[in-house]
Amino acid sequence: MSDAPPAVPRRAWQALVVLLAGMFIALLDTTIVNVALPSIRTSIDASEATLSWIISGYALAFGLALVPAGRIGDRIGHKWVFFTGIAVFTAASVACGLSQNDLQLVASRVVQGLAGGAFVPAVTAYIQLLFPFRARGRAFAVMGAVIGVSTALGPIIGGLIIQAFGADEGWRLVFGVNLPIGVVTLVAAAVLLPGRRETDAVAASHKAASIGGGAPGGAPAGAPEGTASRGAEPAAVQGAGVDWVGLVLVSAGLIALLVPLIQGEDEGWPLWTFLTIGGGVLLLVAFGAWEVFFSKRGRLPLVPPRLFRHPSFTGGVVLALVYFAAFTSIFFTISLLWQAGLGHTALESGLVSIPFAFGSIAGSALSNRLAQRLGRTVLVIGTAAVTLGLTAVWLLLLTVPAGELTSWHLLVPLLVAGFGNGLFIAPNVQFIVATVDGRDAGAASGVISAIQRIGSAIGIAVIGSVFFGTLVVQGGSAEALASGFTASSAAAMGVSVAFSVVAFLLVFALPRRTAARGSH
Repeated sequence: MSDAPPAVPRRAWQALVVLLAGMFIALLDTTIVNVALPSIRTSIDASEATLSWIISGYALAFGLALVPAGRIGDRIGHKWVFFTGIAVFTAASVACGLSQNDLQLVASRVVQGLAGGAFVPAVTAYIQLLFPFRARGRAFAVMGAVIGVSTALGPIIGGLIIQAFGADEGWRLVFGVNLPIGVVTLVAAAVLLPGRRETDAVAASHKAASIGGGAPGGAPAGAPEGTASRGAEPAAVQGAGVDWVGLVLVSAGLIALLVPLIQGEDEGWPLWTFLTIGGGVLLLVAFGAWEVFFSKRGRLPLVPPRLFRHPSFTGGVVLALVYFAAFTSIFFTISLLWQAGLGHTALESGLVSIPFAFGSIAGSALSNRLAQRLGRTVLVIGTAAVTLGLTAVWLLLLTVPAGELTSWHLLVPLLVAGFGNGLFIAPNVQFIVATVDGRDAGAASGVISAIQRIGSAIGIAVIGSVFFGTLVVQGGSAEALASGFTASSAAAMGVSVAFSVVAFLLVFALPRRTAARGSH
């Protein structure tokens, strides 16, 4: 039998281009907005809490939409879920750019996040359905490259736009970038994406071929998050509907936790903030109880309770939460420091992130090969590098006089942290999924994908509260402004370092290798 990869129809590659155009703008918006925050702050007199909500609201909504959107796509077909998500995302991007106040902007960002979380699961679903098992690696490699390029280009594109059009118009056009890409993607999706009948027929032929060739039924090694095959769900709950009660409970609980974390500093931590946090905890407990009840009725819950019978999976979920809280918040801190504190332009702020982006791309390129050779050690090295890099940034903020701090000081630490991030991001999901039974791989990967986005939201909420809570500017001089922002940035970066240390320790809860229990 030949080892050559099977031929992939041209239609599959055309569909992949369309899908990755959507993923490009969804991930671009996770980084491009950071450099626009200071401009938004001055343009519409946005509050400090609003700046946190712009990032946290998007990440939280994105994460909460992932699992139900994937389930809905499985039921009605992924084409029109993707199409609708892109349409809403594009309209919400325009609404962000036209916003006149804090409330309009935050609301539009939340809708944008929901739409992004709705269409992104279709990307990995289509790769599973349209590509033969032995050819999926190439498709996922292209997807990984798009992820790296989109996140790397975000700060640069945002900085160039604000540099060219000024602060007031520039931040609005940062959101406007999505309009032409979104419109073209909509037209291409309507024409090029196959419908449910066609994808089911293609998937059935691939499944028959894989059974004949002995290929395993789960996601290929090195596949990005959320890529487990459809067949991973237990037969008793195949095709079950979305757990809407569970979704409402977990959404309400997380929002109840985030609102006081973000608003508490602005409001002076009144009694309602502590009561709301307590209410959020109770809602999350109720969510857990509901999931157990829903599962016992033979239905497919949002988060299957049986996953947490594996202590290593529980540790892996906490790892995903803490790690994403650590690394996604650092450029929130650096962007505010660089522009609002040190008086640099948005473009200069964007250029600061280039070493991290290039490091991430280099680490991602090596991660799959190293994961196969070193096993869990690749995650240990990755989190150690992130911790070392962030610790170096923190020490620089503590020791270098504010007026003397330049991007050259941060180049090596951010390059090291970025390289570690690349080593961790690509293989981390397969190691966490390896802690559960093979039949639960699909549910586990969906939970982890959502937890990662929720971790990003919580990280920004906590870091924003620390940053603005410690910000004290004594006097109106540029030196006083730089000193105050540098001190608060050091405090915020210290929290990011603490998160990264916890993530490093939690890596040891994962299995040494990725051969999941019960897999083929």
